Amino acid sequence: MSKNKNAELLGKLIFEILPICHKKEADLAEEHSLHHVEFKCLRLFDVDGKMNNKDIAERMNLSPSRTTRIMDGLVKKRYMKREIDKGDRRNMKISLTKKGKMLTNKINDAFINIHSEILKEIKVSEHESLITTMEHLHSAVEKWLQKPR
Repeated sequence: MSKNKNAELLGKLIFEILPICHKKEADLAEEHSLHHVEFKCLRLFDVDGKMNNKDIAERMNLSPSRTTRIMDGLVKKRYMKREIDKGDRRNMKISLTKKGKMLTNKINDAFINIHSEILKEIKVSEHESLITTMEHLHSAVEKWLQKPR
């Protein structure tokens, strides 16, 4: 198969898979009474992790003001809390509350269950190569994004 044909097929697959992934996330968010962006924000956090607004905005590819509004909603729902960074008082550290940790654990478990169900549709003997290939794809996309355009 030619290089261009492979690129065409890869692009087509990614184009078709992305909306399915977004739908899967939106459904899971709805199950937990979250907006899709709130769900995505919570998924950024390790259970004991802390981040600042700037890091969250960058990782979600959103403006700082949009990120602040998302955080306001999550703080109001008592899933997150803000603390002034002792090293830089202009900066806020965001972390999960106990309620947020419990929800994040539920979401992570549900996410694992969903992907376990998906993997059942693929031969067990192909799982390792699928994961390796997905890791290579992730790495390649990250490298591509770092290149100047």
